[in-house]
Parts: sequence; C-alpha cells; structure tokens
Amino acid sequence: MELRLGKRGFSDRFSLARSAYRWRDVEKAQAAHSHEHLEQSLHESGRGGEHLADAVLGATDGIVTTFAVVAGAAGASLSPGIVLIMGFANLLADGFSMAAGNYLGARSQQDYWLEERKREMWEIEYLPEAERDEIRRLYRRKGFEGETLERIVETITADKRRWVEEMMREELGIQEEKVAPLASGAVTFMAFVLAGLPPILSYVAAFFMPSLSGSAFPLSFAITGVALFGVGVARRFMTRRPWWRSGLEVLGVGGLAAACAFVVGYLLRGLVR
Repeated sequence: MELRLGKRGFSDRFSLARSAYRWRDVEKAQAAHSHEHLEQSLHESGRGGEHLADAVLGATDGIVTTFAVVAGAAGASLSPGIVLIMGFANLLADGFSMAAGNYLGARSQQDYWLEERKREMWEIEYLPEAERDEIRRLYRRKGFEGETLERIVETITADKRRWVEEMMREELGIQEEKVAPLASGAVTFMAFVLAGLPPILSYVAAFFMPSLSGSAFPLSFAITGVALFGVGVARRFMTRRPWWRSGLEVLGVGGLAAACAFVVGYLLRGLVR
C-alpha cells in the first residue's frame, strides 16, 4: 500500500514521520522519506508556521502576566475600575515591551548573520587559499581523507554561494534567520493583547454592572483557567508533547504566578487608602 501526502506537503511529511516513529511503523517512515516527498518538503520548507513560536510565547506571557495583575488587585480588594486601569496598562505596555524586545532580538540576529556573511565573502575573495584550507580542515575533522576529501573541497569551493554558506554553518555555527523582525514583533504584540484580554473581561462587565463586582474575580479565574489550558494545548505544535500535559503545564505555571500575586496583594492591602 502506497502512502501519499496531501497538498500540505511539508507539514504533512513531518506529521507522517512523527506518527511513524510514535507507532514504530516502518512503512509510514519510508513513505515520509520517499524521494518525491523529500523534494516537495525542500521546496515548501519555511513556508508558514515561522511565527508560531512568537504567537505562543506572546499569548502565554500575555495571559499569565495580565491575570497576575488581576489576582494581585483582587487580593488587595481593589475596585473594578482600578483593576481595569492596571490591567489595560499592563496589557499595552507589557505587550509593546515584549514585542519590541522580540523585534530587536530578531533584528540583532539578522544583522549579526549579515555582517559575518560579508566578512566570509571578503575572505573568500581575497584569501581563497586560506579559506579553502579551512574547508579542508573542517572535513578532515569529520574523518574524510585523501581523494574523497579533495573532491569535497573542490565541490564546495566551486560555487561561492555554497562556499560561504558552508563556512557560516560549519565554521561559525550560525544560519540565516528566516523570520522577519517586524512581523515577529507584530505577531508577539497581537498574541499578547488578544490572550491578555480574557482575564479582565469580567471586570469590564463589573465596571458597567456593579452588581457583578463580587463575582468578577471568580469569573476571571474560570475564564483564565480555560484560556491558559488552551494556550498550553497550542504549545504542543512546538513541543510535540501530549496536548493534555502541555495544557496542564501552562495552567500550573499561570496558576502559580497568579497565586503569588494574590498573596502579595492580600498582604499589602493595608497600603491602599
């Protein structure tokens, strides 16, 4: 029986490979490694999903930090209006800070890669023999000798682009960052804000309907618990761990952070006048 991939190609091939490993299914593994599917995945690699880490990181941080603020305010018995001020201030300021940090980090990685690539290009241009010797030394360390080693060196150095990429990867241990810094920051900010909204929705309702003030925190607690578990489930696309374990892990971390904030708010409630 021949196993074929769908139109999703790249992601389906790796899903098939992971499934084959999980069930120790050799036939599935062979299908995932067929020449046709490998070629398709090479053409489609890097398309889509490159901002998944940014989205999950932003969402996790957004919901945990916002609910921590809400829990601290609830521990101090602050009014819904104060909770909203603190919640929205945290949502926008912290979200922007995190997005800016993600953008600057990605931009720094890109700038570093570009500068190192320019240096390698310059060295290949003006010190070709020295750079060729470096390739030879790198592959000799891998166990290649004699004619085989010389053929490898000749093949790599025959194309300057391939030569540079090899030096970047093998000598420096760095690869090009494919994620666009601006898009990375924007995705982080959007995920942070959207995930950080649920903990304060009940306080928005309590602000306009004072009769709900007493139940604002329990509602926020319940809504946030569901949202935290959902964000944890989404993390499984990165970690490949069981969905329930990933969900419970994020729920536990978020709950611990909220508990700490609540206790601090409760102990310092006497400072509020």
